[in-house]
Amino acid sequence: MRALRPAACAAAALALTASLTGCGARVAGDGDGKTARNTAVTLENCGKKLTFDKAPERVVTNDVGITEIMFALGLEDRMAGYVMPDDKGDLDHVPWKGAYKKTRWLSKQAITKETAVDARADLVFAGWGYGFGENGITPASLKKLGIDAYVLTESCRNGQGSARGVMPPLDALYTDLTRLGKLFGVEDRARKLIADFKGRVADVRKKAPQGDARPSVFLYDSGQDKPFTAGRYAAPDDIIAKAGGRSITHDLADSWTTVGWETVVERDPEVIVINDYGDTSAEQKKQFLLHYKPLANVSAIKHRRIITLDYADLVESPRNPSAIERLGTYLRP
Repeated sequence: MRALRPAACAAAALALTASLTGCGARVAGDGDGKTARNTAVTLENCGKKLTFDKAPERVVTNDVGITEIMFALGLEDRMAGYVMPDDKGDLDHVPWKGAYKKTRWLSKQAITKETAVDARADLVFAGWGYGFGENGITPASLKKLGIDAYVLTESCRNGQGSARGVMPPLDALYTDLTRLGKLFGVEDRARKLIADFKGRVADVRKKAPQGDARPSVFLYDSGQDKPFTAGRYAAPDDIIAKAGGRSITHDLADSWTTVGWETVVERDPEVIVINDYGDTSAEQKKQFLLHYKPLANVSAIKHRRIITLDYADLVESPRNPSAIERLGTYLRP
């Protein structure tokens, strides 16, 4: 897809989000849309120090939220391509559709070392559970191939086995925008994005239910024998809280994890959020919940208080603020 023409960009500038994400990458410090930093930079990432002699030029990203962080920063020209399944929603109707069109979709399968090598990657941006895993590709295995890795902050392991999460989810998003902005020399764009996101979230919180009026919310990702859901370090926890709700699994010190249905029944959520992705449609997930007998007396089921959000809304991504806005509207009395 062609880049937006100047007139289109001017119109888009009427909305801050569009002006930040829809008109290409021409925001860097040298004024011509290219990143200018080619000096060494040291960043902290998941408790480790990473030093880069210059800004990476052939980045491979894994999954939709990670890819769109790069796009939101206007860095598609620094990408060799992205890896993601084709179950992540309609990519033709997102602010970054132009970036998707000009960036190679390298694979719809799990990311591998071969994918990174074939793309001549100098950096892989992925996460634990978002491409990185001990049975597949890891930052250490990439290092042996001469390829750097940046780990999605939402996915940082916290030292308790494989449990993930070291900070509140929206803080993780702002942290990655800040650090990647420094790495690629687009600090101004990162600051503008963060300021916009924080302003939009603050507007929602002003209108959101407070105190005991906040409804209890359960995030349903998938699973019938046991539900897969989100602990306090996964994006849904912050999305629910900022929208005016209380996640019933906030006490779980992990990001994405499994609980028992008895926990859901006992905690009796007033609202259920369905994560829409995968081979099972959101409507199929909804019908399962509505007809699963153990849930029959749960408040959200009795009152059919069920809302669907896309996968890309619910993982760390620049779509998180819009998810907060939509859920906030739904949760208001």
